[in-house]
Amino acid sequence: MKIMIRLLIVGLASITALASAEDESAFGQMKQMEGSWEGMLTRSTGEVVETRSTFRLISDGNTMVETLVEDGVEMLTTYSEQDGQLKVTHYCSLGTEPEFTASIADGSVDLTLAADTGLHAEHHNYVASMNYNLADVDSGSVVVSSTIMNGGAMESNRAVISRVE
Repeated sequence: MKIMIRLLIVGLASITALASAEDESAFGQMKQMEGSWEGMLTRSTGEVVETRSTFRLISDGNTMVETLVEDGVEMLTTYSEQDGQLKVTHYCSLGTEPEFTASIADGSVDLTLAADTGLHAEHHNYVASMNYNLADVDSGSVVVSSTIMNGGAMESNRAVISRVE
């Protein structure tokens, strides 16, 4: 009987450890964004525009879809896990669909352009990177930064968004 209880305790500890490890994955971190957010985005040109995002889990929690409206223009981003890695595709108003790979550092999820996208600064306009600083997500605030290749020049954006739902 004692052996069975010990096995049960070890099994429960293993399940808890696996659940914690999953929450620490890039996809697990991004799941914290579920809900609606709004705020102001500042472009490197100095222009300030409204931004709204709604993050929804779909496919039995295996994919998250973000509907992003930036200065009245709607875009879509999908987040899913493939082979233990976060896979992100952004359907952009610039007419491209860049894919990203992710890393986690200091409470942030960094998304960098995947190497095999076929996008080149001299020929395409596209989002080159995104960063979600999730340090204050529990208090309802997130900073989202991005870089964009537009007409061969790099531009940057920074949005401070707050949870509204």
